[in-house]
Amino acid sequence: MIRNFSITLLTLTSVATPVCAQEVRLKAHHMLPPVAPGHAMMLAPWVEKVEADSGGRLQIDIYPSMHLGGQAPALIDQAYDGIVDIAWTLPGYTPGRFPRIEVFELPFLAAHPVVMNFAIQDFIENHPEEFAGHKLISVFVHAGQLIHSKEPIRTTAELAGRKYRIPTRVAGWMVESWGATAIGTTVQKIPEMLSRGIVDATLIPYEASFGLKVHDLVDYHILLDSETWPRLNAQVLMLTMNQGAYDRLPADLRAVIDANSGRNVARWMGEAWVAMEAAGEQAAGESGEYIYLPPEEVELLRQKSQRQVAERWISVVAGEGIDGEALVEEATSYLEHYGQLFAAGNLQ
Repeated sequence: MIRNFSITLLTLTSVATPVCAQEVRLKAHHMLPPVAPGHAMMLAPWVEKVEADSGGRLQIDIYPSMHLGGQAPALIDQAYDGIVDIAWTLPGYTPGRFPRIEVFELPFLAAHPVVMNFAIQDFIENHPEEFAGHKLISVFVHAGQLIHSKEPIRTTAELAGRKYRIPTRVAGWMVESWGATAIGTTVQKIPEMLSRGIVDATLIPYEASFGLKVHDLVDYHILLDSETWPRLNAQVLMLTMNQGAYDRLPADLRAVIDANSGRNVARWMGEAWVAMEAAGEQAAGESGEYIYLPPEEVELLRQKSQRQVAERWISVVAGEGIDGEALVEEATSYLEHYGQLFAAGNLQ
């Protein structure tokens, strides 16, 4: 079924492998349902590409919906400890463990995912200590968070006083800056929380809302009428491999993994995620209403939230000996650089 997707991986670098030597079978684990576009349109095609590049010598079995056990926050340790070979997860599910990369989740830094993915590559290359001990396949972002709400929200003031499901602490600080309540949980629990009235709204991209059928539970989908990007903030994700599992591969199979990692997949992952939004956006529009906060309300929200959340994050990471102000400047510089290249059609 996934071999007919319009987004292909044929543009990625292929690696020739000898028709010999051992075959290796790996386990990939994640929290999304198999119907989620992130599974069907990103992870599964990536696996197909790796298997094809290896000449069939690498076989990767995907286990969605936490089928191998545990809760989503455990995924990073499952990969680190070798319980699974590959995991798709959010660094923010383990708050404080990867503090530097959180800079890309600050409000009003969101940009096109291709731009953000290249900026993140520069950032993690400059801060190898952030993911020490992890064999990173990719650190990337989704298309950005919007609000899926039971009630209409048409002004910045109307954001206050509500309960929002949030994925990470930075998103929680953003919600609290609105004068609202943040309730953290993993993505699988969103439908239950909405249907039981535990939350009034949730922050996720259309990709996730489609797989979870959030459009059947809410009527309003709130975005920003912004000149830059219409989402509140971005969410950093990671595809990571157990270092031992990688090291045990023969050199040519390690080369296959490397050719389908990092900067080599940054553009494809960004473009794929934008495409993955389409089904969820369509479903939301068919069953509910899109609301774009007008530019004057967006500016009010920026004044209310941007600096307040950044200063809170800077204060928290300072306790770990990290210069957060410098990281904000660094991340902003990378985003501006790649944003200009992308706008000019020169980002390859």
